[in-house]
Amino acid sequence: MIAAIDKNLQRGIKLLEAISDEQYSDTSIPPYYSSIGANMRHILDVFACIFNGLNKKCVDFSDRERNQLAEQKTASGIAYFKEVIEQLYCLKEEDFDTIISVTDDLGTGKVTANYTLGSALIQAHSHAIHHFASIGFIINQLGIELPDADFGYNPTTPKKELVK
Repeated sequence: MIAAIDKNLQRGIKLLEAISDEQYSDTSIPPYYSSIGANMRHILDVFACIFNGLNKKCVDFSDRERNQLAEQKTASGIAYFKEVIEQLYCLKEEDFDTIISVTDDLGTGKVTANYTLGSALIQAHSHAIHHFASIGFIINQLGIELPDADFGYNPTTPKKELVK
């Protein structure tokens, strides 16, 4: 599980290494006017919520850090990616079955449910892929090349063959 999450998060680092701070923080693309940086920071905040609540076994996905620098400066975004990846590698496989209380606001108030740590990490990973797809739209509109062909694709999604 850790290797798969790491592989996906490395795609984010690869993108950040290839773009400028201006491209990273550009909020000019409709319909949401969200930047690559805001999406990246949000992805990493979800993982940070897991790690921040792990010792108490209480994770609150609505209690995010929202570090503005991490969404405006590529160097800060890369540092945030590396911090999350480092924390992933501190986990052991037997940790994945640990029961944790997970809270989130689903739109009508906070709801709490029991997860395993593994299920929370799977959710965070799928969430990252979903946001990478959104970032892919922004990247396309800004004329930036995708860091690789799998950026933003869920591994279970069939890929269309391009007609040449």
